[in-house]
Amino acid sequence: MDSIERAIFAVICKNDGIKAREIGKALGKERSVINRYLYGSPYIKELCYQDRDYRWHGLIRQSRPHYGLEDFSGYYSDVDTFLRTPCSEWLDALKEGCVYIGRNLNDTRGLFHSFEDAHDTMARLFEDLDEVEYLSWEIVFELRIKKAKHIRIYADVLVITEKYVFSLEFKMKDEIEGDDVKQAAKYNEYLEVLFGPDYEVISGLVLTTATDMYEYVRIDSDREDSAEIPVCSGDMLFNIFNEYMGFYS
Repeated sequence: MDSIERAIFAVICKNDGIKAREIGKALGKERSVINRYLYGSPYIKELCYQDRDYRWHGLIRQSRPHYGLEDFSGYYSDVDTFLRTPCSEWLDALKEGCVYIGRNLNDTRGLFHSFEDAHDTMARLFEDLDEVEYLSWEIVFELRIKKAKHIRIYADVLVITEKYVFSLEFKMKDEIEGDDVKQAAKYNEYLEVLFGPDYEVISGLVLTTATDMYEYVRIDSDREDSAEIPVCSGDMLFNIFNEYMGFYS
C-alpha cells in the first residue's frame, strides 16, 4: 500500500462511519483521488464496507478494544478473561471459533496439543509479568484473515497493548530454522496496515521446547542487511515484551 491508501484505510477504520468527502477533508485530498482508492484498494474492498447512507466502515476498528477482530479469530478476549477461563473451556471456545473462521482442525499432527502448548506458554508469560498492568490487553489465538484473493493475514497469537501489537509464531521445537523465522515475520507489514499508525508491530518466534534462549535472528540469513526478529524459548518470552515496553531494568 502507498501512503495515501494506508491513510484512507486508517481514517475509515478509526471512525464509526465516514463519507468520502469527509475522508478527503481529513486528508486534504481531492474527492477523485479518494474515490479511486475507495473502489480500487484491496484492503478497502475486502475489509471495509459502505452502508446505505454512503458512509464507510472498517470491519476491524483501529481503536481499543478492536471491535470486529473477534470475527477473524479462533479466540479473542482481554487478558483478564483469558486467564480466568479454564484451559478446557478455552480450548473448546478456540475450536468453535476456528470452525467459524474456516480454520482446518485436522488433529493428526497434534494441532490441539500445539494449541494447549501456546495457551500454557502465554499463561506463564503473564505470571512472569506479575507486576505489569496487563489485564486490559487484548489477546488473539489463530488469527485468520482470508478475504477473496487479495488479503492473507495469519498469526498464531497476537497480544495487543496500548502501543504495540506482538505477533508471535509458535513452534514446538528447540532449534532455530530459517523457514520458521521467515514465517514469523511474513505478515508484519500487513498487520501494520491492519492496526494503523498508532501501533508498532513486533514479530517474534517462540520455540516452546527450548530453554533459556533469547536472541535476534536475521529474517534472510543470506543477507547481512536483512531485518532481524527476536527468537526465544517459551520461558524467555517475557524478554520480548520487556525490551519494547521497559518493565524491568
